[in-house]
Amino acid sequence: MKEEITAIVLAAGQGRRMNSTVQKQFLLLQDKPVLYYSLQCFQNSDVDRIVLVTGETEIEYCRSEIVEKYNIDKVTDIIAGGRERYDSVEQGLNCIMDGIVLIHDGARPFVTTDIVQRSIQTAKEKGACTAGVPVKDTIKIVDAEHYGIATPDRNTLWQIQTPQTFRVSLLKEAYACMRQSEYGNITDDTMLVERYCGVRVKVIEGDYQNLKLTTPEDMILAEQILRTFDRI
Repeated sequence: MKEEITAIVLAAGQGRRMNSTVQKQFLLLQDKPVLYYSLQCFQNSDVDRIVLVTGETEIEYCRSEIVEKYNIDKVTDIIAGGRERYDSVEQGLNCIMDGIVLIHDGARPFVTTDIVQRSIQTAKEKGACTAGVPVKDTIKIVDAEHYGIATPDRNTLWQIQTPQTFRVSLLKEAYACMRQSEYGNITDDTMLVERYCGVRVKVIEGDYQNLKLTTPEDMILAEQILRTFDRI
């Protein structure tokens, strides 16, 4: 029996560093909302269904102005997110029974079907994986006074992206364990399965264009990328 593949797309963030009255996932790139592009990628992939997690007041906008307007019919659920990122992921997980799940930031419009397909296959084989790219710059660890105290080997450092992809049962177990313990500073889901399930997460190569739009400068870069972007 074929495992169901679900993408949870997170679009509930406020994006305060964007300095805009419009949330970053709804800003326009070539006359379409940023969120449209990642949804369209999952629509064109082997993903069976999409769970879209957004702000409670944005649910109807997402439904009428993105999902219905652009006929993204793999979106089966549009739900309200929680206070923190991990709360929003957990809300999405509550809509899923089993199979494989991809967690993706709606503010990353340049995910490709190739990354999605490799993520699904790796999660089936390894249980957990994330996209990422090798860092280009030297990284310094600094102390509280901003003095450098260590320089990690750049060859061992990767910048982590999304999607992050898991067997649903594994990620649900990690969330259940998290809720039963003291937790904090959870910035992504790979941390959960590593910390609470003792599972190693495979890092697969993403794409430097698969950036998360965070600042106004990122929007300028995104416009340039979109002119030549290949979704495959």
